[in-house]
Amino acid sequence: MSPTDPTATPAHAAAHGTSEVAYDPAVLIARVRAELVGMEREAEVLSVALATGRHVVLEGPPGTGKSTLLRTIADAAHVRLSFVEGNAELTPSRLVGYHDPALVLSGGYRDDAFVPGPLAEAVRDGGLLYLEELNRIPEESLNVLITALAEGELHIPRFGRIPADPRFRLIAAMNPFDAVGTARIGQAIYDRMCRIAVTYQDEAHERVIVATVTGQADAADATAADAAQEDNAVASADIEIAVSLVRATRAHDDIRVGSSVRGAIDMTLLARGLRALRPEAAGAGHESAERQVYLDAALAALSGRIRLDEICERPPEEIIIELLDEVLRARRKRDDPSSEPEDDPGKGERPDSSLHQEQSRGRILTGDDARKAVQEAARRTNGRQEMRQQHRRFDEASPEVGELDQQMVEGLAGRDPDLMASLLADMANATDPALRAKARKLAARLFLRLARQGRPTARGVRRMIADTQTDGGDIDLDATLSRTDGLRPRAAHELVVRRWTASERAVCLLIDRSGSMTGLGVAMASVGAASVLVAAGERSDCSVLAFARDTIVLQEQGRRRPVDAVIGDILSLRGKGVTDLGLALRGARRQLGRAGARERVAVLLSDALSTEGEDPLKAMRGLDRLHVLGTSAESESVEAGRMLARVGGGRYRTCASIADLPVALTALLAD
Repeated sequence: MSPTDPTATPAHAAAHGTSEVAYDPAVLIARVRAELVGMEREAEVLSVALATGRHVVLEGPPGTGKSTLLRTIADAAHVRLSFVEGNAELTPSRLVGYHDPALVLSGGYRDDAFVPGPLAEAVRDGGLLYLEELNRIPEESLNVLITALAEGELHIPRFGRIPADPRFRLIAAMNPFDAVGTARIGQAIYDRMCRIAVTYQDEAHERVIVATVTGQADAADATAADAAQEDNAVASADIEIAVSLVRATRAHDDIRVGSSVRGAIDMTLLARGLRALRPEAAGAGHESAERQVYLDAALAALSGRIRLDEICERPPEEIIIELLDEVLRARRKRDDPSSEPEDDPGKGERPDSSLHQEQSRGRILTGDDARKAVQEAARRTNGRQEMRQQHRRFDEASPEVGELDQQMVEGLAGRDPDLMASLLADMANATDPALRAKARKLAARLFLRLARQGRPTARGVRRMIADTQTDGGDIDLDATLSRTDGLRPRAAHELVVRRWTASERAVCLLIDRSGSMTGLGVAMASVGAASVLVAAGERSDCSVLAFARDTIVLQEQGRRRPVDAVIGDILSLRGKGVTDLGLALRGARRQLGRAGARERVAVLLSDALSTEGEDPLKAMRGLDRLHVLGTSAESESVEAGRMLARVGGGRYRTCASIADLPVALTALLAD
């Protein structure tokens, strides 16, 4: 293998139009329209991106057609498509290439000793490199992509430079809902790639897909006019029920990841086969036997595809039965509006009291639901008169509407940090928008300054280390030859390998935002969150949850947000309602369950008193360790906090002042 023409870079290709020869948008889109269903928008954007020399991230849940779309594009463009599965074992050498140890040890670093990896081959030959599960690839491996993406070339030590062929493109895919075993994607990678969100097709397109794959394309268009054609009518019903059920799994509260259209395809095929074996399920008047066909098909096709929330204690089969009966009931009601719910052969109505209890139960809010909850909380603001009554120094801090004396507030931070923090937290929710914006900006700066008073202890998520343990990893030839003074190693213990090591600890901070959460309580929560994020380090694996009746996930495990953004969210969360500590601990268990760390630790910032929900001592089972920072000196609160910490294998500390918080948190995390 030798380097190609140095002028063959994406910039050179764009100037001479050579990349457009392979990636002609008109040709690519025409092929997609002819072969795929419901992906025209994605195909248009992807085709233009490829034609203009861009690299792309396809982000969407499994089963949305990302791989199928890319295969179709590559085939239409007549370029080679290489698949690389992203996982924790994808080291830089396995992605770029490596020098064969035997050839190097016998003859030195020669060009013929280099074994190109999929990235080097795609760069050299001008193909599409498809990286699946981008967010499962360790950061050290992702970093080798930067030069190829930014400069259109690779630099390989002891081999040389490989300029990129004009047709080289990198396409990556990732599942936004999957946080187990995933890593943070650096901004340097995101900044060099376009992102296309790929979602599920609409219901009509999913029916067409199922009909086409199962060989029932005519049945998908069956109408009342051809209802006499019994086979078409039954096939059409199978497809409708399967697609409706699959789509229902994506919206159920207890299901974190629903089924893709593949589940509907399998369910349709299984229902057809089971009906052929069970003559009693055919024809009218056999609703019970027909339901059993659908039920058996649904359980086989979907029970292994859906992924439940970690706090859900129901088996997947129970949820599938519930959803199937809802789908069948809705279809029967549509076909016969006079039918009653009691006629449903599989499930009766729940009593009204059960429905009321379901509606009043607290929830764990993530993603868009969490953002909406924070936005809703931010609507409750503080008027100037109200803050004047609560804070004797308010007029000094804000002499006029829209004004904030930052020098006065910063001076107050040195003399009375609790007073400063309480005042600033309330002004951060002022009705006056100008004052609110200035207070939030200053609060983020001062609270971060307080948080950094603790001694930070950086802990990586995953990193590559050199080791003499040869039970896994890739041989580090340079380190090995250095260890043996340039001689060929004679024993296994002389070899040095490079392997991944997991982070030592994942942390989840639980912040009490119930009725007592005002002023100083909000400030302490903000500083507490900042302290955990700062103490755990830049590459930490941390989550932050705020709880009252509902638990709001402000930062998910494995996904890092700017510290000031987390502080801003906490400042919006005023004291509200009852305290469901048991639900919050379940939320922590869910978040930490996604971490790949050796130890998973929860830190509770609360008075430790629960007023609703299950017993916190039962809910905390499954946590490796629970530390408690008590916010109340009342004997009942201290006793409850100490009990939680004792059962959780952690420590209890009372924080009387905001200045004590960073040091206390850092001490617990360093334990």
